[in-house]
Amino acid sequence: KYGIFENINSLKELAQMPQWTVEKPLRVATGFTFLAPKFMRENGLKHVTFSTADGALEAAPAMGIADAIVDLVSSGTTLRENDLKEIEGGVILESQAVLVASRKSLIQRKGVLDTTHEILERLEAHLRAVGQFTVTANMRGSSAEEVAERILSQPSLSGLQGPTISPVFCERNGRVAADYYAIVICVPKKALYKSVQQLRAVGHSSSFTYIS
Repeated sequence: KYGIFENINSLKELAQMPQWTVEKPLRVATGFTFLAPKFMRENGLKHVTFSTADGALEAAPAMGIADAIVDLVSSGTTLRENDLKEIEGGVILESQAVLVASRKSLIQRKGVLDTTHEILERLEAHLRAVGQFTVTANMRGSSAEEVAERILSQPSLSGLQGPTISPVFCERNGRVAADYYAIVICVPKKALYKSVQQLRAVGHSSSFTYIS
């Protein structure tokens, strides 16, 4: 999948590869023609050439015009789709977007303050949701309270404020019954597997649904 880079997972390992020589240097495609060469020199990569490319740099290695790229990365999805991987120690700089507003405009222009509040609420909601999963499962129980007691007995199942528990109605012998309850909890991505194990331990009895 990664060719000669299959077992290369750090910048140090990349620098130690014997393939890079004066005659055959590491070819890097990037738009950061000042930062990238400086970074490579400081990290022991001597035999490197740089080229600029228009459009998506992720395609450069597949096209055979580069061995590696230096580019902006957010989630890393585009890299994975192009069979590329990030390497340890390869972060040149970190950046973030900042919302800047004019205090005068917020006061004087009608509707600007309300619009700004809406933007901030949406941004905050997105940032809080990053790294969180919503887990849905069904559990048999005598009441919502009884199911809640079992759920809250496990440390990873409390969610942000607590689990949402709703009856699941089904027809039995011509009558409507609610022997099962749907549980919805929000858990951190790093605690997802542990939360699933704890749900099974307290009586989960159906398949799980994860929504990120």
